[in-house]
Amino acid sequence: MLLTGKIAVISGAASTRGIGRATARLFAEHGARVAILDLDRAGASEAAASLPGEEHLGLACDVTNRDACRAAARDVLAAFGGADILVNNAGITQPVKFLDIAPENYDAVLDVSLRGTLYLSQAFIPSMRERRRGSIVCLSSVSAQRGGGIFGGPHYSAAKAGVLGLAKAMAREFGPDGIRVNAVTPGLIQTDITAGKLTDAMRAEILKGIPLNRLGEAVDVAGACLFLASDLSSYLTGTTIDVNGGMLIHG
Repeated sequence: MLLTGKIAVISGAASTRGIGRATARLFAEHGARVAILDLDRAGASEAAASLPGEEHLGLACDVTNRDACRAAARDVLAAFGGADILVNNAGITQPVKFLDIAPENYDAVLDVSLRGTLYLSQAFIPSMRERRRGSIVCLSSVSAQRGGGIFGGPHYSAAKAGVLGLAKAMAREFGPDGIRVNAVTPGLIQTDITAGKLTDAMRAEILKGIPLNRLGEAVDVAGACLFLASDLSSYLTGTTIDVNGGMLIHG
């Protein structure tokens, strides 16, 4: 039980097959009380109720809205008295080619991943700072490292690269306050985003480039998040953990 007595907040965690939901479940199994934030209030409540243990919370929150993030933080602090862990998981992707990216495409993708990470972190860091402890995990992507993904356009790569830079900057600024900030870069993970989009031929071709010879599962990413959220990683900040089966091996 790595998170006994801890309060964890996870954004974008209502989707049944998503990374956020798998992370919430694993955190709860390790003793955390979890607040799930999602655009879908009913989905967030249902997700929270499905977790093992008691006293979990589901809240509606548009991470692109600064006031909504602050309101969610107030609700979490009122319910639990604090927050020890924040997982910035919310994100969207679009399979749009570079020359076809319209302003609305760019704004939508960067707003959720990058602005959302900024606003939600701004909302929870003050309480962590007061308590002089906290762990923030920011979800980026292998597409930020390799210059493009399979299902995400270049603006998705840019957004996720921005998340990496923002996480490192936060780590440097808030380390003296006892707040650790790290990032996770998943490879191709089987979630609702990829469901029904991979043909057998595509899968076979993709597996040729993955040394572990399988696609990732949401729980694979959740395990990395658990490590970074727990005291096992107490001397890690500003780091990036690749969860890609070896799809990208770099120095």
